[in-house]
Amino acid sequence: MSESPALPAVSREWHLLNRPVGWPKPEDFALVEAPVPTPGEGQVLVRNTYVSVDPYMRGRMSAAKSYAAPYELGKAMQGGAVGEVVASNAEGLSVGDHVLHFFGWREYAALDAQHAVKVDASAAPLSTYLGVLGMTGLTAYAGLLRTASFKEGDVVFVSGAAGAVGSQVGQIAKLKGASRVIGSAGSDEKVKLLVEEYGFDAAFNYKNGPVAEQLREAAPDGIDVYFDNVGGDHLEAAIGSLNQGGRIAVCGMISVYNNTEPAPGPRNLARLIQTRGRIEGFLVGDHYDLQQQFVQEVGPWVASGALKYRETVVEGIENNLEAFLGVLRGDNTGKMIVKL
Repeated sequence: MSESPALPAVSREWHLLNRPVGWPKPEDFALVEAPVPTPGEGQVLVRNTYVSVDPYMRGRMSAAKSYAAPYELGKAMQGGAVGEVVASNAEGLSVGDHVLHFFGWREYAALDAQHAVKVDASAAPLSTYLGVLGMTGLTAYAGLLRTASFKEGDVVFVSGAAGAVGSQVGQIAKLKGASRVIGSAGSDEKVKLLVEEYGFDAAFNYKNGPVAEQLREAAPDGIDVYFDNVGGDHLEAAIGSLNQGGRIAVCGMISVYNNTEPAPGPRNLARLIQTRGRIEGFLVGDHYDLQQQFVQEVGPWVASGALKYRETVVEGIENNLEAFLGVLRGDNTGKMIVKL
């Protein structure tokens, strides 16, 4: 086994202590010290450099059956991370290699080499493999092009448009020939960013008035595609503005993640009959067959600056929880990442 010299004895990691009801509270979590693990046969030890915090993690804090297994109480939580291999007991990965994996929320992780994806730190900043060139980017790409069946000339509406996924959806739509792209966000500053930096044709602050009215003003001729990151009044507004044959891809519903009672559904679903509209939910895990195509197409856009991205970087594992809560509040612009 090869390893870097002078590894520390302990690693800090976040544990879930209680399953939150409503908004997660700091007392539901604990930052604890644990021995730095020794990699077994076929494993590597990774010193995490960046870890990801994402809205879907709120669902994993619940015991309810979902598409991802619930976090176990009293054990280290999980999430996307990139880091450096500091000890290797596996063929194909050496000390000094950089890898993407899903054992975040901790400083050091021992994992099977087959669960680590080698990434090129010289081709793009390491943090991008958690965002614009990682899971969030593939989510945008697959949801827009496959689930929503985007085609050139479509009018596209994106909610949560200043977030990591939404900002990429809008830009990919423009690069692929959308006739008009509209975004909603939660501050005037983010609205300005969408139009001036990301190239959206129109954007609005959903806190400034009813979403349905603002959407009709921004898209007077209706919309063909809605990429839903928010749910609630945004979904109802999108159904109300949907053109004939319109498609809605449901990626997330952050507006209802912390509700303790079921949120009322859209009141205008009958309009789907009139428009022959389609609503379809999707998970990025069902679309990893697009990964190579995604990187081949989007990578050059990122490298050339044709596709812009923002990251909100929080320093220190001790601030991992606050960064996650910030995502739920909408504090981030672009991908929220913690630098360890």
